[in-house]
Amino acid sequence: MLDSIRARLLAAAALWLTLVLLAAWWFIGGVLERFVTERFDAEAAVIAETLIAGIEPGAGAGSGIDASSALVEVTRPPADPRLSLPLSLWSWQLETSDGDFIARSASLLDLRLDAPPGSYAGQPGTGPDGEPLRVMRAVFTLPGVEQPLAVVVTVPRAEIDAAMALVRPPLALALVVLGAGLAVATLVQVGWGLRTLDALGRDIRRIRAGQAEHIPLPPVAELRPVAAELNALLDANRSVIARAREHLGNLAHSLRTPLSALANTLPDDHPGRALVARMDRQISWHLRRARSAGQPRLLGHATPVAPVVDDILMVLRRPAEDRGLRIATACDAAARFAGERQDLEEMLGNLLENAVKYARTAVQLSASGAAGRLIITIEDDGPGMEDSDHARALSRGGRLDEMGPPGAGLGLAIVADLAGLHGGGLALGRSALGGLRAELTLPG
Repeated sequence: MLDSIRARLLAAAALWLTLVLLAAWWFIGGVLERFVTERFDAEAAVIAETLIAGIEPGAGAGSGIDASSALVEVTRPPADPRLSLPLSLWSWQLETSDGDFIARSASLLDLRLDAPPGSYAGQPGTGPDGEPLRVMRAVFTLPGVEQPLAVVVTVPRAEIDAAMALVRPPLALALVVLGAGLAVATLVQVGWGLRTLDALGRDIRRIRAGQAEHIPLPPVAELRPVAAELNALLDANRSVIARAREHLGNLAHSLRTPLSALANTLPDDHPGRALVARMDRQISWHLRRARSAGQPRLLGHATPVAPVVDDILMVLRRPAEDRGLRIATACDAAARFAGERQDLEEMLGNLLENAVKYARTAVQLSASGAAGRLIITIEDDGPGMEDSDHARALSRGGRLDEMGPPGAGLGLAIVADLAGLHGGGLALGRSALGGLRAELTLPG
């Protein structure tokens, strides 16, 4: 899956988004927790300051002051109702800096807070039954009292956790919505960014299908050099093939001219004439293989099938009529060969000529194209051949009827070879008419 650029980009974006959203959850959650905790600590500080403001030097026992340590009197205790609710864990306690008890809130009943010495705020602690608390302790001095005093205020940790429980779901929902939005934006961004690559692939397929000869320059600067190099490669391909064909044509002319001169010097009944004809066909075979080797066709070419069939039948129809043969064709108007006309002419010419030679009364041809493939079927009602003879018939010079019509046994072999060079193939079988059925598969 990760051999795709799109999949790699999406996987990297998904990993990055997951990490960023988890980091945001951790960071924002921590900020919110500190904010909520500090708010409760601020409430504890207000309670402590209110309590300190309401303390005066004591003259004796009373108002909850321990007679044995009647140092001060709490004249104006904090009015927060939570401090009066029994065991609410919202509580305060007044003591000496050494920890000797002086007074406490009503919420403590007869319990005492055991806080470590010193001044601090927002320290963790435990309640009478082990409940988690936030504890603050402030040491102060009061005019007229020699011994320093300390006030201890507690806040239940459960209320802080409850407040955070109300904050976390909206935070999680907000991050999920943000992540979904970023995921959609990433999909759109990746699709938009790779759209030009998809268009480049379509342009290349149009060239292979023969619908264009060059690639249009993409609208993005990064792909323009690639398109320019591909166009230069296509031009070089056409130039090389054109020069090769010119040289091969010259070679064919230089070889065939002496052969023609030799044939003209021989009497019609001379056995050497058959040898000269065979040599000419062998030269044609090897020149055709050399011409088609490597890249067998020019990219960007497409040849309609029906006109090629009509031109070939224009030549073969007269000898067929002389023998009383009926030739039926059914060519799909949209059938195209993704190659050059002369290649298709040679393949169809050999197959149709072979069918006309051996047919008794009828030859049928059909051509159809679908899904980028061209299928051409040629059938006759001749003697046909056994399945075991197909491989020999497709080999160069593999004639099965030494007494049949003249030829060097190269027709089917040339067709199979050319079809293979184009990425297709030739299959032989038994026709419903009783003779040979040849199915040619080519790129369409």
